[in-house]
Amino acid sequence: MPRYLPPLNAVRAFEAAGRHESFSRAAEELNVTHAAISRHVRGLEKQLGAQLFRKVARGVALTENGKAYLVKITPALDLVSEASEALRGQQTGTILISCEPTFAMKWLMPRLGEFQEISPDVDVSLVASSELADLKNHQCDLAIRYYSQVPVGISCDLISTSPVFPYGIPTFMEAKLPEDLLQYKLLHEDKGQSWTSWFAKAGHENFQMPQKSSPLSSLLAIEGALAGQGVVLASAELVAKDVENGRLKRLSNVSLDYGRYYLVFLNEVVRKKHVAAFRQWIINSTTEFREN
Repeated sequence: MPRYLPPLNAVRAFEAAGRHESFSRAAEELNVTHAAISRHVRGLEKQLGAQLFRKVARGVALTENGKAYLVKITPALDLVSEASEALRGQQTGTILISCEPTFAMKWLMPRLGEFQEISPDVDVSLVASSELADLKNHQCDLAIRYYSQVPVGISCDLISTSPVFPYGIPTFMEAKLPEDLLQYKLLHEDKGQSWTSWFAKAGHENFQMPQKSSPLSSLLAIEGALAGQGVVLASAELVAKDVENGRLKRLSNVSLDYGRYYLVFLNEVVRKKHVAAFRQWIINSTTEFREN
């Protein structure tokens, strides 16, 4: 007996719209128009003889029939995707990651071998960039970015909530008082706003940078601290190896919440097995940098 199968494009459109409960977000995910999603869903409802969505104030919501159908077809589409990828050969094991440069150099690269040991068939390509990552046009599979506030409408996992602390070489004196740090050059990646905010947090509301110096990239600021050129504000994940190896030490327990690192992705990409494996690895590997 032949299977009854509705058009695959209609099923994909419904499944994406059902996961998001939004035709607009489904259209973005599948790189089609809102009208195309609507047309596919209407056609599928007609073929099935059942209403899958109902209109609500914020857009659309799944009906009970829609919820029941979504629960069944999402795993089925995942199986089709996995089976298809298995036949595509080596390319299915390739992940292209766009990563904020300092995180790439100071955290990810020193540990990437750990992931390769548990997933030797996955080829990871890394691009160090702070530019906006174009996930929708598949310029990369995943992105790692530092946000003070997450942009609206993106899917992401929190990697680190670590605040920034002052770090310097081991011969530098720990600061009993915040002003003790002023005997060293204050390295910074902005115009000094981060240090101004840190001193305000430490109780010095009217602090002004004592010297005029050009801002550095966060990576160069850390390297300057490692060379003994001054003190840098950095989050724990960026200096973890240097602290572990005794090259840097924390000079004060006063912290500043400045931003957070996130793993950014598209839902349809992160469901691929090799991408999901990397996602799970990095979440597990950064547990110590997230607040419980």
